[in-house]
Amino acid sequence: MQNRSLTLIQDDLVDYEKAMERMADLVQERQDDTRPDTLWLLSHPKVYTVGRRTLTEHLPDPSHGIPVVPTGRGGQLTYHGPGQLVGYLIVKLGPNEGVVDYIREVELRLVAALGVLGVPAERRDTPPGSELLTGVWTAGRKIVSIGMRASKAVTSHGFAINVNGDLTPWDLAVACGMPEVDMTSIARELGAADFDTVRATVAKEFQAS
Repeated sequence: MQNRSLTLIQDDLVDYEKAMERMADLVQERQDDTRPDTLWLLSHPKVYTVGRRTLTEHLPDPSHGIPVVPTGRGGQLTYHGPGQLVGYLIVKLGPNEGVVDYIREVELRLVAALGVLGVPAERRDTPPGSELLTGVWTAGRKIVSIGMRASKAVTSHGFAINVNGDLTPWDLAVACGMPEVDMTSIARELGAADFDTVRATVAKEFQAS
């Protein structure tokens, strides 16, 4: 992994669509070299976000009352809500570095952070013909979702770690294009999780301050 220091922004609950507007501004600033590489840590009110490849049959029943919002990131359907730590990464890639290369680095940094917190975790390679296994896993369960893109060599979107929130909404739709996926959280794996500790640990692993 590269030695890559990031500037840290921290917020609590931010509406998803408002966050997308601010993220677009941060990306523009990074493309213009008026902002350093940045990690923005926050959470969202309950919302499903869907990528371009999300199938209609994977969407939740509207009667559940959780909004469904299209997004420009890679990947398929994911859920955001209180008790989940979201990290948006606005990073300028190197001349020989692609977004997939950086996603691998993100996975490894999150594996390291979870290890510090006491959750043994791993990244996975995707077998040919299978749904993408991008993210971080523990004991066969998925604990981190990752979806990113790059424009003019600057990344956007990022990761979502299930810390101590309600996992029920994951069961109301098909997450990550995988009907059989078992989504878990740090609290489920360890019995409890302190959100502030998780946030500080993740920031440290990304060299963000």
